[in-house]
Amino acid sequence: MKKLHKALTLFLVIILSVSSCTDDLNLEPISQISAASYWKTENDANGAITGMYARFRPQTANLFLLGDIRSNTFGPSVGGEPVNQGPLYRNTLNASSQLPTWLGLYTVIHDANLILKYVPGITFSSEANKKNILAQAYTMRAFCYFVMARTWGGVPIVDTPTEGYSESSQRERATIEQLFSFIKKDLDAAIPLFPNNTFPTGRFIWSKPAANAVKAEVYLWTGKRMNGGNADFTTALTALNDIETSDVSLLANFASIFDYTNKGNKEIIFAVRYMDQESGESFPYDQSFLHPQSLPNSSDLDPATRPIVTGGRGYSYMQVMPHVRSQFSDLDQRKNATFKEIYVYNGGYPSGVKSYYTTIQTKYDGVLIAGQRWWYDDYVIYRYGDILLMKAEAKNALGQDPSVEVNKVRQRAYGTNYSQFVFANGSKDQNDAEILKERLLETAFEGHYWWDLLRFGKAFELVPSLQTQLGKNHLLLFPIAQSTLSVEPKVIQNPGY
Repeated sequence: MKKLHKALTLFLVIILSVSSCTDDLNLEPISQISAASYWKTENDANGAITGMYARFRPQTANLFLLGDIRSNTFGPSVGGEPVNQGPLYRNTLNASSQLPTWLGLYTVIHDANLILKYVPGITFSSEANKKNILAQAYTMRAFCYFVMARTWGGVPIVDTPTEGYSESSQRERATIEQLFSFIKKDLDAAIPLFPNNTFPTGRFIWSKPAANAVKAEVYLWTGKRMNGGNADFTTALTALNDIETSDVSLLANFASIFDYTNKGNKEIIFAVRYMDQESGESFPYDQSFLHPQSLPNSSDLDPATRPIVTGGRGYSYMQVMPHVRSQFSDLDQRKNATFKEIYVYNGGYPSGVKSYYTTIQTKYDGVLIAGQRWWYDDYVIYRYGDILLMKAEAKNALGQDPSVEVNKVRQRAYGTNYSQFVFANGSKDQNDAEILKERLLETAFEGHYWWDLLRFGKAFELVPSLQTQLGKNHLLLFPIAQSTLSVEPKVIQNPGY
């Protein structure tokens, strides 16, 4: 961790000296310091990899917006709704909507491209350290393209750093087949370069288990959506089995996975780190909390609710929707660790008239520091509960019994009440329905559910705002923002928008 903090200063130098980004793919250096004068030492490489993670960090808000909110798990709350998010969960998007763009992801890819171009020419004290840096860069590039592939479909493939702008820098969109071939090639390059199957301290940089998590999800996607079939499901299962040989385990207390004081625990495979006294917070989870102006009188709340909503700094824009809340059993410890239904007692607790007020998410509820709530929770991208359910999905796709993996997740969730919720193997379709529901219960609000719905082919069936739009398959991709199209003349809008 200390090395990461020290390297942040060096990263700022890197940004100013060897790379910068203008609009979307137009990348152009702004300094006279050349690459030839920078990429000389192992410290230069260490600074560059730290810079890559620093650029990735602000993308966590977009990962949530792209991978979760269109599943309509949230809707407007007592404070109204944010202008930008409303079209996402209502699925009324068009090219003029205020949308996440791919700019931030391409800046991270640019960092990875610089590393992959220049680090091989640097002498290291240890060849393993060099390979580890290259492995992280390959994995990061693959992950960023995987996010974009699921969001927009085929996007331009940029595999070299753009160190000077010309018309040739403009690229057309690759086909989705070309893009996934590129992603898989990067993962195949990355995984053998990691020195072992262990985790770095804190588990907030890419490792071999984390790269295998990306690989498994990629092959589940292509197996189901691109006719990859059993060959892809087998590759996914092999990657998932490899993860299980690493130092991972389910935590008995579900809520503790996400605690500020329990970062980098044994359930985490890869997370984005946030800490007190570092820049930035893990947004947009604050938008599903309560702004002080929307907070009911303390006397109208029950004693158990009061400490949950203290600290202010939240926004009352989004609440957890009823069709999500109703799927959780009161016997499931994940319910109270995932959301909190707020009731008010008009006239004062306990004698006042009880009425429903709103529901806030509590999985990422921040940390109280000097009486104020700050969103310094790590943004978890992969963890062991998620891996077990991907393994169940792969096994079911191959005609194998997924009971062991589903029941491991349920045993933790229901504890002494587990006997009432034992999973029994059924048909492939029945198992898929159970696994998809279990993924909602297990990974709600972690940025997975929209992509899960797409992978299982259930978006039009299970998303309330899409149920009346069956047949409008263009809605499964995001439109490309008009701001992107205006500076990318070779990029063509997705059909239907």
